[in-house]
This record gives sequence, structure tokens and C-alpha cells, in this order.
Amino acid sequence: MKKLSEHNREKLIDLLSERLAFERASVRLYDTILERLDASDGVVAFREEIQHNRDNEKEHEEWLETQIRHLGGDADAKTEMAELVERESIGIEQVVTGDQLLPHVMHALLAAELVDNAGWELLMELADDADDGDAREEFRKRLHEEEDHLLFARTANLAFARQRVLGYERRAEV
Repeated sequence: MKKLSEHNREKLIDLLSERLAFERASVRLYDTILERLDASDGVVAFREEIQHNRDNEKEHEEWLETQIRHLGGDADAKTEMAELVERESIGIEQVVTGDQLLPHVMHALLAAELVDNAGWELLMELADDADDGDAREEFRKRLHEEEDHLLFARTANLAFARQRVLGYERRAEV
């Protein structure tokens, strides 16, 4: 991240802090979904996938904390963009914590994963612009994991929509 940080280190720390705030919110989101699945009566086929995605989000959180500290920043600071993300995340968290319908919770998860993907894409583009191949590869690795999360959320939402609208379930091709 050396080349990228040479341009405007403080603004880079702000963007990384934005991602960090979102990853922390994502971990809380997945933890809440897991708690609700564990408290439900039936076995949920995709619990293992939810756990895997949660673990990826936690790794992203820890990696971002390390990067911010290496750049001389405070991983717990409330930067401009981190505060924005915290405000934006409130609605999604309210759905997940307050809504009892799993299709609604999964819809909120889809919204979160769309934003998460966009954030990692932005960082990857900046690394490209700064010709920072090392940072690009680190961002690309996490973006690919996020793309898997997004595919899962899209597939789950499609399955719920098929069931609710068409009245049947069909195994999704992934």
C-alpha cells in the first residue's frame, strides 16, 4: 500500500476506516443472522455458508485494522467516512435485528453485500490508478470473497422470491 499512501495518506486512512466500519457492521449482521438461525426450530441448509461469510468478514476487519495501523492511523478513530457508514448501516441492522421474516433479513443482507462489493471495487480502482500492484492484489483477494458473498445473497433472495411468487422451490445453479 506504499504507492497508494504516497498520494494522500489521511484520505486513504479515511477510506480504509470506512471499509473497516462496514466490515465491523457486516460481522454484527452475520452474527445476528447466525443467532437467529440457531434459535429457529428447523435446520437451515445455508447456515454453514453464512458462518463462512461471517468468518471472511472478520478476516477483512482484522486486515483493515492492521493496514490502518501500518499507515499510522487509529483503527478505532471515527473518521468522516467511517461515521457515514455507521449512519448508513443503521437501517440494515434494524431490519436484521427487528424483522422476524427470513426473506426480509436476507434482502437486507443482499443490500449490505452490494455496498460491500462497491467499497472493495473502489479501493481496487484506486490502487490501479496509483500503480500499486501489491495493494491491488490485497483488495482483489477480498473483493473476490465479497463477490462470493454477493452471489450467495442473490441466490438466497431468488429462492425466496421463487417460493413466495411462484409457489415452488428450484435449486439454483451456482
